[in-house]
Amino acid sequence: MHSRSMTLLGLAATLLTTATACAQDWPMWGGSISRNMVSNVTGLPTEFDAGEFIGASDQIDVSTTHNIKWIAKLGSQAYGNPTIANGRVYVGTNNDSPRDPKFKGDRSVLYCFDEATGDMIWMLNCPKLGTGKVSDWEYLGICSSPTIDGDRVYLVTNLCEVICLDVNGMANGNDGPFMDEGQHMAGRGNPPMEVGSKDADIIWTLNMIDECGVFPHNITSSSVLVVGDHLWVTTSNGVDYGHVETPSPMAPSLILVDKNTGALIAEEASGLSQRIFHCNWSSPAYLKTDSTQLCVFGGPDGWCYGFSPVPTTDADGYPILNEVFRFDCNPPEYRMRDGKKIKYATRAGPSEVLATPIVYKNRVYAAIGQDPEHGEGAGNLVCFDPTKTGDITQGAKIWSYQKIARSISTLAIHEGLVFAADFSGFVYCLDAETGHEYWVHDTKGHIWASPCVADGKVYIGNEDGYMTILAAAKEHKLINEIDMKSPIYSSAVAANGTLYVATHTHLFAIAAKPDDASGAEGRTQ
Repeated sequence: MHSRSMTLLGLAATLLTTATACAQDWPMWGGSISRNMVSNVTGLPTEFDAGEFIGASDQIDVSTTHNIKWIAKLGSQAYGNPTIANGRVYVGTNNDSPRDPKFKGDRSVLYCFDEATGDMIWMLNCPKLGTGKVSDWEYLGICSSPTIDGDRVYLVTNLCEVICLDVNGMANGNDGPFMDEGQHMAGRGNPPMEVGSKDADIIWTLNMIDECGVFPHNITSSSVLVVGDHLWVTTSNGVDYGHVETPSPMAPSLILVDKNTGALIAEEASGLSQRIFHCNWSSPAYLKTDSTQLCVFGGPDGWCYGFSPVPTTDADGYPILNEVFRFDCNPPEYRMRDGKKIKYATRAGPSEVLATPIVYKNRVYAAIGQDPEHGEGAGNLVCFDPTKTGDITQGAKIWSYQKIARSISTLAIHEGLVFAADFSGFVYCLDAETGHEYWVHDTKGHIWASPCVADGKVYIGNEDGYMTILAAAKEHKLINEIDMKSPIYSSAVAANGTLYVATHTHLFAIAAKPDDASGAEGRTQ
């Protein structure tokens, strides 16, 4: 960690405030700091049509759509999940369908759209790191789901930086203190680009490679958690391209940042990067009770951790995040067999926690999984009590469910029911108290997305491009399967009467219309 002067006194006083937004907004990944994928939106349609492409183009004929409010063209790949706050929609993608001719080639993009019309308000357009697949995989784009807090947008970019943006973009001027947007768009060593009114207004950046010594694996990907005046950020530190060693074993997997200035406040010092399997892409969640506040973090070693929000200093005077608990989400038989360690990335071996752990009724729920490139394999879903301290694997476990395969999907818990998905394409409904299985549904396609519960239904897309709608109930009921015409890797979210579904190429705002309304009312741009 780099030496810096900072004050730890008074940090606890800022912990009680969180992001503010309208009641039915979806201002962050998971909707709230618990990361539970449940929305209070009602009136969502179960019948809609994504429309037909015009000839061999990637443009959609809006007259062939149904219950589509508007469609926004994205790039050629979209993994970032949309967020919605204060009349604006944010989503990450790549630059394969450039909206500004000054941005050419493979770049990463965050779009800000008007919630009512789908018109673009501004965009953040970032160059590549120049490292190839090892740290900034080609054409992946922005994979972070933005977090909106007041008039600020927080996310991590493909450049392995935490970035703070003005929700208004450059339209109301350059608010600073960061004043080098043109250089940021061009990349290091290139002449600055001209900054226009449709470009992002950067408030500050924190480069995790320079500041924390991070070596991102494949892509920097996670979603920032805002609690009070602080940001909890996953670093995406990982192994080298050959998967042989970890180039930065002393770099942190989790950091705490001042949301107003971008200053690094503290780092985890639990040795996570020394035990890393592959990478750490899991986003942090937050537990807040009358007596306890903890950041809950899915580790790259397959353990789930709890960190105190109030840093202390180590023996050398560096601010660190104190580990309060750790829980092994892997069953013992996934790690050892016949007295020997089971090799990572084998079907029956251990996995990391890639999906975001969620908090529900003061319990933590988490699933294990691996990079989809590793294929299918043994999974596990756990529920445990996070109020204990130390290694709580034995004493805090409430239940586990091993029928699930590897999963990168965050959970949704609604009215005592857990809805989970695995990479193999199955959706599960379990009892949140006991882990009892009520039903399993096969979508017949690999699932990268997370289930979203809204309006009494479970919405989830798969790699084959089908949006599956199931009843959020103990009784198994398939409501509909809708072909969205393009792979779905991001998660559906619901806000203010509208369902948002990002395919690889388009973002759809889906809302019920009067029976006599035609599909032509939809807008595309």
